[in-house]
Formats: sequence, C-alpha cells, structure tokens
Amino acid sequence: MADGGQLQPMEFVPGPKAARALRDALGCFATGVTLVTIESAEGPMGFAANSFAAVSLDPALVLWSPAKSSRRFGHYLGALHYAIHVLPQTAHGMLARFARDGAGFDGLDFARNADGVPVLPQALARFECRQHATHDGGDHVIIVGEVLRAACQPGEPLIFAQGKYGGFSPLG
Repeated sequence: MADGGQLQPMEFVPGPKAARALRDALGCFATGVTLVTIESAEGPMGFAANSFAAVSLDPALVLWSPAKSSRRFGHYLGALHYAIHVLPQTAHGMLARFARDGAGFDGLDFARNADGVPVLPQALARFECRQHATHDGGDHVIIVGEVLRAACQPGEPLIFAQGKYGGFSPLG
C-alpha cells in the first residue's frame, strides 16, 4: 500500500506468463451477456458471448467474437444468418443450457425468424443479422453482422464482470 492506504495497481506485460492477470484486468470492464443463435446442419445452436458491440448505425452493424477453440466455432463462422439476444437478468439460468454439454434448445420455447434462425422471446433486445465481414482477432474471430431486424422490450440487463453475473444499479 502507498501512503494514505491506497492499493497500488499491479502492472504487467501481457503474455503467456501473465494470462491470468490480463484476464482479471479485462474482467474489470463490465459487459452485457448475449446468446448468439444459429440454425446448423445439426439443428439450432446457442453460444453465450459477452464480446458484443455496436459498430455503426448507418449501415446498422454489430460485432461479436467467438473463440477459435470452441467446438461450435466452425458452425458460427460459416453461418450466414444469426441472431444476437441481449439477455435480461431473469435469464441468467439459461446460460447453463448453452454451456458445453448443456441441454441447448431441448425443451426450450423458441421461434424461427424469416431466415430460419432460432429466436428467443425472453430476450431484452434481439439483433437478427446477416454476416457482413470477418476479421482475425488472435484466438478469436471478429464477426461483423449487418442488422436486418431488431427488437427490444423493457427490463434489466444481465451483466458480467470479474467472473460473476449480476445486475445494474443506477447511481443517484
């Protein structure tokens, strides 16, 4: 501790020996939680992702970044259409369904959009996309989608930060 009882930031150089430190530092940035869905030759698939961002309003573009190490990576990279669902706090239990060896869409209420992509009614917001571009991003690929249709409803977003899920509390 420095004078005055303040903790000093830990400084490091990113690399293999500092992978955990980098992950912890990145975890300080709170993100929303999304579920990206596609229709594949194996049926409907869902992929939880917090690497979602707006890119452009005109044209309407968004991005997300799946890990190359994911066993479903090839399905997502090859999907021409997909839907990104921003999850509400009330849907945090749904994430286990889409984890490795989870139940996925089995027994889940969903519909299909005009492009045959599975869409979930409980999403706080939904962006139905056509793949616009892909870019190498190290151990991930950045997938940019053109938003063809969007929807939103009132509710509180599910937030992920420092390895935990939670909610948002406004100041003041």
